[in-house]
Amino acid sequence: MWKEEDNKLYKKFEFKNFTEAFAFMTKVAFAAEKMDHHPLWTNVYNKVEIWLNTHDAGDVVTVKDRKLSKIIDKLYSK
Repeated sequence: MWKEEDNKLYKKFEFKNFTEAFAFMTKVAFAAEKMDHHPLWTNVYNKVEIWLNTHDAGDVVTVKDRKLSKIIDKLYSK
């Protein structure tokens, strides 16, 4: 479940290994690019952490962030 705090949506994802984590990030990157909406994220081995907010709207959570978070959840569940 995404947590909203400090004007950001946040979620941590875990995978079996680095390759799976990186493959997930690649899928998210393509989806984000299509939306012209790019997350702040980190990756260490099998963990990916993502923060979403809309810079153009003053760094707050918008509909655009919620839409991307749903897309990310679908990519994670595949």
